[in-house]
Amino acid sequence: MPEEILNEINPNEVRPKSKRSLWLWLAAIFFVGASVCLGWYLYIQANRPGHDTPLDALAAPVFNPLPLGSVMPKGWLLEQLKLQSSGLTGHLDEFWPDVKDSGWIGGKAEGWERAPYWLDGMVPMAYLTDDAKLKAKAKRWVDYILKHQTADGWLGPEQGNPAYGLIGKAPPNEIRDPWPQFIILKVLSQYEEVTGDPRIIPAMEKSMRSIDLQLDQRPLFNWNFFRWGDLVVSIYWLYDRTHEPWLLELAAKAANQGYNWTAHFWDLPLKHKSEKWNWVGHGVNNAMGLKVPALLYRLTGNARYKKLAWRAIEQLDRYHGEPNGLMSADECLAGLNPSQGTELCVIVEMMFSLENSLAVTGDVRFADRLEKVAYNALPAACTPDYWRHQYVEQSNQVASAYVEQPIYATVSGIANIFGLEPQYGCCTANMHQGWPKLTSHLWMESPEGGLAAVVYAPCVVDTQVQGNAVHIEEVTDYPFNESLTFNVTTARPATFPLYFRVPEWTQGATLKLPDGTIESLKPGEFHQVSRQWNGTETVLLQLPMAFKLRKGYQDSVSVERGPLVFSLGLKTKWINFMPFHFQPKGERKFDWAAIPQSHWNYALALNANDLNQSLTVTQQPLKGNPFDPGNEPIHVTVEGRQLDNWQGAQGAAAPPPQSPVESTEALEKLVLSPYGSTRLRITAFPVLK
Repeated sequence: MPEEILNEINPNEVRPKSKRSLWLWLAAIFFVGASVCLGWYLYIQANRPGHDTPLDALAAPVFNPLPLGSVMPKGWLLEQLKLQSSGLTGHLDEFWPDVKDSGWIGGKAEGWERAPYWLDGMVPMAYLTDDAKLKAKAKRWVDYILKHQTADGWLGPEQGNPAYGLIGKAPPNEIRDPWPQFIILKVLSQYEEVTGDPRIIPAMEKSMRSIDLQLDQRPLFNWNFFRWGDLVVSIYWLYDRTHEPWLLELAAKAANQGYNWTAHFWDLPLKHKSEKWNWVGHGVNNAMGLKVPALLYRLTGNARYKKLAWRAIEQLDRYHGEPNGLMSADECLAGLNPSQGTELCVIVEMMFSLENSLAVTGDVRFADRLEKVAYNALPAACTPDYWRHQYVEQSNQVASAYVEQPIYATVSGIANIFGLEPQYGCCTANMHQGWPKLTSHLWMESPEGGLAAVVYAPCVVDTQVQGNAVHIEEVTDYPFNESLTFNVTTARPATFPLYFRVPEWTQGATLKLPDGTIESLKPGEFHQVSRQWNGTETVLLQLPMAFKLRKGYQDSVSVERGPLVFSLGLKTKWINFMPFHFQPKGERKFDWAAIPQSHWNYALALNANDLNQSLTVTQQPLKGNPFDPGNEPIHVTVEGRQLDNWQGAQGAAAPPPQSPVESTEALEKLVLSPYGSTRLRITAFPVLK
């Protein structure tokens, strides 16, 4: 029978090929596959930053932060700073040995990182609140440190004692460990910006000369090996003022000796919960390392580092991301379960890294993430009066109490108690920088000599723009409100640009100019307004906030609206857990445990196609501290059902059951609060079928 007739009878028949034909097909498939793999590999390698030659001068950042004191807090933000000043920030040096009797001030207590950590937040706090008592403290500490700088430039103790609880139990600190130098240099640069003290720049130069010489004799090690980026921040600050070439050589030396954050964030080496404590997975090391790609861009001019700066965030989100904008790190990277914790030091150091990356890259996404962390995770880790804090905070946090066998990766069962120094004292010393540094980075200088509103909060700006005195009053209850008013005042007519950040999450944003013109804004960029400003003129910004669901572990969801994350705040019973180890003058203070007094195991009923049918916003005027439970100016209402099979485990909420879920329990009305105003909460919810 002819072949064509056979094909007509059996049109789907696959006729056997000769062995030679089969081998040709296999070879062709192999060749194509190999070509695709090779092409992808070459593409990846072409976009992967590597060892680059430093530039002769630093590449310019997109924005330059204004000197400390140029931006002053107002409204609810000023309230947070004043509460901190009245809390631990303003009193730690009066009763806590590792600051009160620090080796940095001539005492016998800890002489390593704790006093510099405290100063890194207390110094800017003093000037942003215009607190005479705190400013006097800042001057006393700076005077002592500068007076006792060694002849070869070393600042502070050359071998400080360990923390008071570790004397005799831990090995002595290394002689001339440069890690605390990295912190104190940041303190001194802030002090110089706000006071103009002429001693600071020469002292910083001597200190860096000393570090430079030491790195030739003893390369970076331990903590300073991983945290070299914080040295480079101060090197750049000094270079931008002195333009000394040796500073860039020192920056390159630190980058070459220190941990390779480029390779780390290109392909995160730890993709699961840490089984034991490790340097590479340490949460604070990672939070500090986030700024490194942006710093390397300035040193090399390689634009691929700008891409890596955001890839670093994506890598941590993919394997360890949490609903509050953080990565899990208790203390080391701990996976995606929302009951894993995150160390408070991670929160404030991640914020500082985001501020640096935002300035260098001008990428709106860094500002969006900065607000998410600052307006949710930061206040939730402390009591409203800022006298107590947690060592680790959980997105799904259903209790704050001692547990013998906790869920955490590498810390003990006391880590989420609200106290003076739960677990370790590093966060007791380091927690203070969060709000002050956010304040000083709300506005930045643009390359054309203008100003950029990069992060939104109530504040006033006083600075010089092209030789003209400019005063800007930013009036808003943001992030609890969509409206922002900017009153721009110039001493005389002046033409310069203003940039307004348009977050990625907004749709339909508008800007009303002084002449009544309304401009539509594109999400995810900085909108430029270049015009002549004369007298006092007003600009109105509207940033509509729509609901968004963030999908997380086991397909759980968290509810977002603008920069705010919403949680089911639990009714709470507070218990005096134990007295502070050291007591401030006046009222006797206790560490607190928190026990839930309401159900938490709910799944949400959501219409994913139209969230406005499922979620309802209620608002009231903002009064007092918006992060104090019961004082929230905004709530979200949603319906849900209890899940009998979702219970507690290891003192925490078990992982959310895989969504979608079923429940025969009654449908209940649930009221969600801003994450930052909750202390016990559920944030990642299962979803009902």
